[in-house]
Amino acid sequence: MRVLRRHLLPRAVSCACAGLCCAGTLPPALRAQSLEEVVVTAQRREQALQEVPVALQVMGADRLADIAAEDLGDVGTFVPGLDVESDSPTQPRFAIRGIYTDDFGIGTDSAVGVYVDGVYSSRSGASLLAFNDVERVEVLKGPQGTLFGRNSAAGAISIVTRQPAPDFDAFLKLRVGEYAKRRVEGMVNVPLGDAWALRVNGLYNESDGWVEDAATGRDLWPEQNWALRSALRWTAGEDTAATLTWDRDEIDQLARPAFGVIPVSAGSPPPFPPEPATYVDPRRAPVLNDVAGNEESRQFDRLTLAIDVELGWAAFHSITAWRRFDTVNREDEDGTNRIATYFDTANVEDNESWYQEFRLEGTRGAVDWIAGVSAYDEDARQASQTNAYTDSVDTTLVNVAPFATPDGSLFGYTSAVLADAGSDVTLLGLPWRETMYNEGEFRAFAVYGDAIWHATDRLNLTAGLRYTHDAKEFAWLNGPREAPELDARLDALEADGFFDTFPIPPEDYRFDLVFPLPPGLEGRRVRRSDSWDDLSPRLVVDYEWKPGILFFTSLAKGYKAGGYNSVEVGSHFDNEDVWNLETGVKSVWARVGLAFNASLYAYRYDDRQSISLVQDVDGSGVPRYVVDTSDEEAFGLDAELRWQPYEEVTLYANLALIDATYRNRRGLDGQDLSGQPTGEPYANLALGASYVWLLGPRGLVDLSAQFAYRGETRCSDEAQVQGDCLAAQAFRVGEPQTRTDTRLAWKDARDVWGAAVFVNNVFDEQYVTRLDNLTADTLGTPFASLSPPRAWGLEVWRSF
Repeated sequence: MRVLRRHLLPRAVSCACAGLCCAGTLPPALRAQSLEEVVVTAQRREQALQEVPVALQVMGADRLADIAAEDLGDVGTFVPGLDVESDSPTQPRFAIRGIYTDDFGIGTDSAVGVYVDGVYSSRSGASLLAFNDVERVEVLKGPQGTLFGRNSAAGAISIVTRQPAPDFDAFLKLRVGEYAKRRVEGMVNVPLGDAWALRVNGLYNESDGWVEDAATGRDLWPEQNWALRSALRWTAGEDTAATLTWDRDEIDQLARPAFGVIPVSAGSPPPFPPEPATYVDPRRAPVLNDVAGNEESRQFDRLTLAIDVELGWAAFHSITAWRRFDTVNREDEDGTNRIATYFDTANVEDNESWYQEFRLEGTRGAVDWIAGVSAYDEDARQASQTNAYTDSVDTTLVNVAPFATPDGSLFGYTSAVLADAGSDVTLLGLPWRETMYNEGEFRAFAVYGDAIWHATDRLNLTAGLRYTHDAKEFAWLNGPREAPELDARLDALEADGFFDTFPIPPEDYRFDLVFPLPPGLEGRRVRRSDSWDDLSPRLVVDYEWKPGILFFTSLAKGYKAGGYNSVEVGSHFDNEDVWNLETGVKSVWARVGLAFNASLYAYRYDDRQSISLVQDVDGSGVPRYVVDTSDEEAFGLDAELRWQPYEEVTLYANLALIDATYRNRRGLDGQDLSGQPTGEPYANLALGASYVWLLGPRGLVDLSAQFAYRGETRCSDEAQVQGDCLAAQAFRVGEPQTRTDTRLAWKDARDVWGAAVFVNNVFDEQYVTRLDNLTADTLGTPFASLSPPRAWGLEVWRSF
């Protein structure tokens, strides 16, 4: 391992960072693990955690096991400053320090970069993958564009997996639990002669879900996924190594349910407009979903070739990666099981990308340096479908744009006239689909450099710069609505002469409700191409005041490429920039077994592009998603404490404080929101503790507990419209949230056998995390999202 830092902290400090325990009387098989030095790659170099002048939190394999983490969605709760919405694994949302992207369309990039073994996950559809043989997760807070590249304006999440090793190793783990949870994971690492090693690991996971449809008894929100990873490593002496890795990840399950909040009585439509005073608590109300073709699926493949060559004067690294995934997510959007309010959406994606990076790193005199180039190529296809029935189209017309009929309906009134005339033809109960198709070709090129000058044994100055060129071509295509059964009946009625005497002509039944476009754009492919250039610098000064205490100050710029609103034809927005100023301290007090890190930061976020649901954009009364631009600023504090007062006891604490407000923003109704909060809570907190009982030849028992607190959402004047805040009589959206997890584990003295029992959300605290108003202003059917209830599990594993 090439260590670029010239001055390393004392060995005692490294022990303290690794777990704050030097081995003492631990059994020999477990002692090596506790002595392992915590090494991270937050600066694209291998460095000791406490020497990195970056605000970051690391969750190793043990911490991930303590919270039974299966993907990044389980990590966000216990990393203050990181927020992960993972209700839909093919459409997650990542936020760091309040910066996020709220659109999953292919025309928009994420503000948080997710990397797996250095490979960028370009689309949210393939960024929330199952943890499979993960060594650690590094969460880097603040702009990371200089070293990590494009679309890391908020920060970066780096997932590091275990690599093939020269010695035989294997394990098998079984997990069972509440809601018929079943998960099996295995790994085998096999040396193939002196130069080759193969590591294969896989998992299968399923559960019945914790929600039941009140009408059908069907289990909702189940899990069913599997993953396989195979890595082949070749080494040629000490100077050259190459690793070829193939990953496969599949999901095939039902999409997230919609928890209705409107009391709907049989035979009558929901009240319109919906009145929050009448909302029912979705945690206690019956769940009624009726989406046809309910599905959330993904097929993901990744092939990566990593080459490392020691040249003597520098180390050469190459990463070549190919990724391909297909996703389908069709989910309920009304929270009822009535055809008169039926509405669902489906997101269908097909994506293929290539990534190539060449990097050199070395030391010359008092300077550690890195230089590299990278290229990125992506082809993306997306279909955004909306599905309804003529009954629910009628409900929308009656609510927002009544037709010129006695009851304001179109299809219902026509059907009633036909019935009065003795006809058995009806225009109700017929499917209605509208689809927006998008195509994107995205290219990016970057060149970067970063150097650390060790001015003295204690003082280091770092300067880095990245140039990025993004070029995008984007297309929209929206044809007429698809309703073949309706059109066939209309054609038959027209042939029979029905419309000769009926006052409504047949062409009035053929219209687009969700994606109405001018005649010149209907059925025509609209194309647009744009490019952006950016320079992202970073400057860092760090000073080791005394052994184990490091002060640092940094200034960095983050960049997110411009893009397009996938459902707004011809839309375009510019790139986003974040400037972040930060000063902090990293300290280890080895004598008392304590490590404490803290940083103060301030950032300015310019030209933030968000996708907002706006009512009555074109006078039709139907809400549309449009691009909204704002400038933001924030001031905050991140703090982390790890303390081992005794050999058996380890304590953790992480705190994130932030005051994020709009510097410049106009609300959807033209109201000036400048100075109002962006929605981030003032405070997030995570606490953890573990106690180890040493049982001599019988191994050890480890009891751990984790606690997380998320503060109250700070609401702006328009937050209720977007569903982020609400104080209804039955429930609140945006209230403070807490969660407590516990785990009791046993390992034998040789670390061969182990077993654990865990409980997540011990006190069964369940929250309404969001109110979705997508259909509130058309069908009168807002619906909610909920956090999961308490769940227990049992694990057994065997190492070989």
